[in-house]
Amino acid sequence: MPEGIEAQTEQSLRNIEAILHAAGYSKTDVVKSTVLLQNISDFAAMNAVYAKFYTENPPARVAFEVAALPMGTLVEIETIAVKD
Repeated sequence: MPEGIEAQTEQSLRNIEAILHAAGYSKTDVVKSTVLLQNISDFAAMNAVYAKFYTENPPARVAFEVAALPMGTLVEIETIAVKD
């Protein structure tokens, strides 16, 4: 697992892209993301990486601070994609 919020966010988004691709979707099919952060003060750093990933028509997003994430991660991203 990479260290730091930026690296973990980037890895999470790359994982999402791979899963989408394997299912026949793309990131343009994403309609909503839920971001869980171990520390809400990491929002700006996470958001900078997120904005580079979703450059056009970013999906709706919510972000929450949580008490803990599995394996001590700093960020977890859940994504919902829909095909027309």
